[in-house]
Amino acid sequence: MKNLFAKMFVLLAASCLLTLAPALAQPAEEDREVLYWYDPMYPQQRFEKPGPSPFMDMDLVPRYADNDAGSDGTVMRIDPGIVQNLGMRLAAVSRGPVSITIEATGQLTFNQRNLAVVQARSAGFVERVYALAEQDQVAQGAPLADLLVPQWSAVQEEYLSLRGLGEPELLAAARQRMRLAGMPDTLIRQLERSGRAQTLWTLRSPIDGVLLDLEVQQGMTIAAGATLARINGIDTVWLVVEVPEAQIAGLAPGQTVLARLPAFPGESLDGTIEAVLPQASRDSRTVQVRIVLDNDKQQLRPGMTADVTLSRQEAVALLVPTEALIRTGRRTLVMVAEEAGRFRPVEVRIGRETEDKTVVLEGLQEGQQVVASGQFLLDSEASLRGLTAAPVDMPMSMPQAPVLHPSEGTIVGIEEDMIFLDHGPFPTLNMPGMTMGFPFADPALLKGLEENDRVRVGVRESDEGLTIETIEKVEAQP
Repeated sequence: MKNLFAKMFVLLAASCLLTLAPALAQPAEEDREVLYWYDPMYPQQRFEKPGPSPFMDMDLVPRYADNDAGSDGTVMRIDPGIVQNLGMRLAAVSRGPVSITIEATGQLTFNQRNLAVVQARSAGFVERVYALAEQDQVAQGAPLADLLVPQWSAVQEEYLSLRGLGEPELLAAARQRMRLAGMPDTLIRQLERSGRAQTLWTLRSPIDGVLLDLEVQQGMTIAAGATLARINGIDTVWLVVEVPEAQIAGLAPGQTVLARLPAFPGESLDGTIEAVLPQASRDSRTVQVRIVLDNDKQQLRPGMTADVTLSRQEAVALLVPTEALIRTGRRTLVMVAEEAGRFRPVEVRIGRETEDKTVVLEGLQEGQQVVASGQFLLDSEASLRGLTAAPVDMPMSMPQAPVLHPSEGTIVGIEEDMIFLDHGPFPTLNMPGMTMGFPFADPALLKGLEENDRVRVGVRESDEGLTIETIEKVEAQP
């Protein structure tokens, strides 16, 4: 708690120093040029003449030209000694390559592209099942079960009886009938060599892999087309990783990744992104990335977890330290340091964040200096002085129509560039009714309006305050 109060005291003292600094060694007020008048509670609203504030029960305060480094009201000067005492740290806007690094956790699964399904080609009976169970590893050609297929016995006997007649066409037709009955080519060739009918067919594994399912038992009857076994190869495995949808833009098939498994500490495996799956999870807002890992040693087992590092080098971009950014909610600002202790708030449009730097799309140039430590004190002082940052133009592909906030009120005064209203509340701004002045977007809006007229207005909110965009006279009710 003592540390918290100490920090608050330092911030308060620093703010006082910043506020009092411009007042030191200033000339007499009668010799100073006034840029404009403003209300300290609404510093973004400027007035050309002194007088009472339309917002609060107080007089407007002058803004002198020697308080700022320029007459545009966007630059302020801070004494270099105060800057040094506050420990402000500057950083250069640089240009460099943008590297994206994503850390994620995934799980190993079978490579479903290496799946073999064994089915019965004809109806028959199971005579024998070899000593195997699910999850056993089998080699290519390993026997699974012996099947008795009565239909094959009849077509084999027909072939053998025709073979001694010396009729090639009849023999070819008999061979075709054996194929249509579902006999595999290996069994047909064995019949041709031995000249004896084969009553049993041995079901064998077509690939090396893991026996996922074995749906046969000794003595059971099987139907044509029934699935008897499923075998998945394990020469390669899939690593499925859940990546937040906001980070998938930098991922593409063919990209290499680095995987580390808790089962093998100190080792790392190289993998390749095979696919970024097209559907995102509605619950976790993530997208699955499928990575292929070689499993030559067959030590990777589906179900294991792995930590994955995905990185990608992108094009060279303009970079600024992330800590230098001031996020207001509606826009992002930085404090640019200029010569002779001058500081200027600048709005920027930012892109991807990488490590401790952020890509700047618009608003800054390479070589400029920005405040990386103490910028929030300067931002507060800039708000008190009514300094504004020029908005960054939005991209042409993202047009945004201004949002207008409605209310009604009575005109109590009209000046050259200001209209004063006794207005009701602005519900969409959560703003109560009061009497205040508004600038207007176009002088033509006031044509035909006079004091005491009842009007309906639509105002646009910006960092400079509220501006009337639409106004129409409300006819008195009879």
